[in-house]
Amino acid sequence: MVKKTLSILICSLWAISGIAQQVDIEKISKIGENKPIAINGGLSLGNVFYSGNQTSGRQDWTYYLNGTVNFNIYGQLNIPITVNLTNLGKDLSYPSLPNRLSIHPTYKWITGHIGDVSMTFSPYTLNGHQFTGAGVELTPPGKFKVSAMGGRLLKKVEYDYGNPYIMPNYSRIGGGAKVQYDDAKFSVGMIYFGAKDQEKEDIYYVMDSLGITPAENNVFSWNASLNFVKNMNFTVEYAISLFTRDKRAPKESSFFLDNILGRKTSTSAYHALNARLNYQIHKNTIGIGYERIDPEYHTLGAYYFNNDYENITLNFARPFLKDDKANIAVSFGVQRDDLDNTKEESSDRYVGSVNLNYNPTEDLQMSLNFSTFQSYRNVKSQFDYINEVSPYDNMDTLQFSQLSQNLDFSAMYTFKKTEKQNQRLNLLVSYQESADRQGKISLPGGVSRFVNSALGYGLQLIPQGINITSSLNASYSYGAATESYTIGPMVGATASFLKKSLTTGFSTAYNINMDGGDIRARVFNLRLNAAYRMKKKHSLNANMVWQNRNITDKSKKDAITTTVSYAYSF
Repeated sequence: MVKKTLSILICSLWAISGIAQQVDIEKISKIGENKPIAINGGLSLGNVFYSGNQTSGRQDWTYYLNGTVNFNIYGQLNIPITVNLTNLGKDLSYPSLPNRLSIHPTYKWITGHIGDVSMTFSPYTLNGHQFTGAGVELTPPGKFKVSAMGGRLLKKVEYDYGNPYIMPNYSRIGGGAKVQYDDAKFSVGMIYFGAKDQEKEDIYYVMDSLGITPAENNVFSWNASLNFVKNMNFTVEYAISLFTRDKRAPKESSFFLDNILGRKTSTSAYHALNARLNYQIHKNTIGIGYERIDPEYHTLGAYYFNNDYENITLNFARPFLKDDKANIAVSFGVQRDDLDNTKEESSDRYVGSVNLNYNPTEDLQMSLNFSTFQSYRNVKSQFDYINEVSPYDNMDTLQFSQLSQNLDFSAMYTFKKTEKQNQRLNLLVSYQESADRQGKISLPGGVSRFVNSALGYGLQLIPQGINITSSLNASYSYGAATESYTIGPMVGATASFLKKSLTTGFSTAYNINMDGGDIRARVFNLRLNAAYRMKKKHSLNANMVWQNRNITDKSKKDAITTTVSYAYSF
């Protein structure tokens, strides 16, 4: 079925390509008004040099080339080309290539995506997964909108005995389409997405020994939105995912559609439902939401999916005080898991969130956010940014942590604002907690707490083009019955010269890590950077980071990372 979908998509793209070339002859004849070809965009070429003993196996030299170049033909047809090339990880095999080249031609209401691209249909079907192939979005005048895609989702990766942490996978292809009808009073849409692994007998033994089987997936989704009552909106999406864990399993033919969908004895059906009703009266917005996702629901069109939960929520939001200086949004509901009653322990709990923003004056802004919803967040303290030695330290990595309680507070106060200078203070505090519970008792070692905070001061000298920043950062973490503290200052400054064509800057930070009352590590960073802009189109940039790590009972480790880049905009 996927092959048939891909064939239809390829034919459609060829037809669309032909349509896209039918430019307006009358406009072309007006050469004085529209250039035959106009080019704009920007490219950046950089080199990263590394010297040190901090990271074993790190490349001494890395280059990158990225940017977008757009070709505009007679003011009608846009053909943007996006490129991202690097030798980072050149000795490794990736399921999704880090080197990417894509073309996105646009003509009136037709937009194409060709090369290494990504598209999104909905959260339950295709959701931002990168693929190598082609896609198209059609938004003609009227009420219909169509999107389609097809290509390779994953490149074949064989098992590498030298890098056992990189899991192998089969080559995976996929295709899908979305059709949407939008009217003033209602809208309806349908989505199909299908993907399957290309099994190869020569790697069956290794893959089976690792528990990796060739999979196949067909996902269908229907959505609707109703606006028949003034200020009232109802939206709903229902999705069903037919997931085959092993394509080699025998076929199942209990229903006439089983042969069409290629259903096997290893195929399971999973369901997802999301419905919301919102009503606005005066300045109040009131809503109710329901979401249910089956256990093990997932789609090959998304990298990660949270499942096995049911939420019923009530929402309220409105501004307060004079001139709407305060805004509040409240959400409250009930959440439960173990929807198919197969777990040893299930949980039913109340969940909620409160978001409060208060801006009493132009010089003071404050916000407070509290949430107990189950969520997956990338937990990264300020020290992770401070201690990075290059922008590629965490490239293509995902760090998910399940958190049950989140509290964030921020405040910024500008206490001096004149034509010559600005001075401001800012405070950031974040608290996050998670716990594994059996009944109402937290299991030993199952509680984790994170506290990140930063108090900063900024000074801007406007005539001199100087900016000075400083902060005191502190973090606390508790996990597996162990406490850890990190604290340290940071100071930095930037200055502009030569009529703002030259910008220079430096920053330095020192932080210590303590565990159980003893100092475990000291980290000192020094950063220098400079950027020179010529004729508004050319830019030269240089950046140097020196880092010293002194870990207790271990040798000192130093590293110098230098980045030199050139950027051209046109």
